[in-house]
Amino acid sequence: MLYLDYAATTPPYEEVVETVAEVMKQHYGNPSSIHRLGMQAEKLVQGSKEIVAGALGVRADEIICTSCGTESNNLAIKSAAYSYRNRGDHLITTVIEHPSVLEVFRQLEQEGFRVTYLPVDNKGIVKLDELKEAVCDETTLVSIMYVNNEVGSIQPIREIGRILTDYPKIIFHVDAVQAIAKLPFRPKEWRVDLCSGSAHKFRGPKGVGFLYRRDGIQLKPQLAGGGQEYGVRSGTENVPLIVGMAKALRLSMEDMEAKTEHRYRIRRRIVQGIAAIPELAITGSELEVEAAPHIVHFSFSGMRAEVVVHALEQRNIYVSTKSACSSGESDPSLVMLAMGCSREQAASGLRISFSEEHTEEDADQLITALRHVVNELAPMLNVPSARRGKRR
Repeated sequence: MLYLDYAATTPPYEEVVETVAEVMKQHYGNPSSIHRLGMQAEKLVQGSKEIVAGALGVRADEIICTSCGTESNNLAIKSAAYSYRNRGDHLITTVIEHPSVLEVFRQLEQEGFRVTYLPVDNKGIVKLDELKEAVCDETTLVSIMYVNNEVGSIQPIREIGRILTDYPKIIFHVDAVQAIAKLPFRPKEWRVDLCSGSAHKFRGPKGVGFLYRRDGIQLKPQLAGGGQEYGVRSGTENVPLIVGMAKALRLSMEDMEAKTEHRYRIRRRIVQGIAAIPELAITGSELEVEAAPHIVHFSFSGMRAEVVVHALEQRNIYVSTKSACSSGESDPSLVMLAMGCSREQAASGLRISFSEEHTEEDADQLITALRHVVNELAPMLNVPSARRGKRR
């Protein structure tokens, strides 16, 4: 089996599975209990936060544990919008955010907030001048993802932070789910106030994530209850998964520079292989500084993406179309449409995502399978290959 859908979810480290099982067996106390078992559990939670905080260069008391990246995004955006509404009701995001961000902003619009959705260029990247133009006296929140979960475009988060330095009253949120443990990220140094992470994207367990909240940022709780997580996120902490998340992040961050270089090497080989198949076209930027190391996106214009996914699955190779949260939908990719792709291209987008454990032989196996699949499917299109393979 060749699993190439790491942007959807990653197989957990064996050490993480063992750690989660051990904590479930040995440390089942409630972290809020005052007896010894509760205090042991609380100590594990705090130690895990210190590991997560250390990876980001922030303080442990700035880490809020959540159930996933979606909850972290919802908590950050809704809480900030509500908490600072007395300053203004204008919010800024982009047209290519993850559904857990876009749908939140659409909900906020229904509640009377004004939202500016920044467009992107044909590489899937926002233009800094357009961000500057969008900011006004009523702007209270800017939310922009670091790495796009579908096409892998990297947003200029550090530069955006520099721009927002001139606007100290604006809260800056970053969905860093696809970037953490893949690319350098120092939220405090980059003027990021809030950032979201999800454990299962860096080989941790599903069902746990975190939100970094810079000290001093007020967040209105979205859950009423016992006041856990500094009163921001009520609910008994999931100790085993929190510990598993911390362990996975620590393991993922080891030799991260070397791992990133290896991912780019695999990415380069896949891109070159896809570029040699006339019917296929790479999506987005060809510059590695603008493309995530673990994602390759391409289109097979005229062919439904799910047809290719299942054709590769028959060869025991697993890839995906859009984000896992929306891959079951048959509509064209909104991200690709925003990048200027035709509806035909946007209905045929495919995502390859991988890890540092993949090899050049894996890349070659994928390309060989793609060639066979294209040769089988292309005659169904009855379109000259010169048209099918037009590069974006």
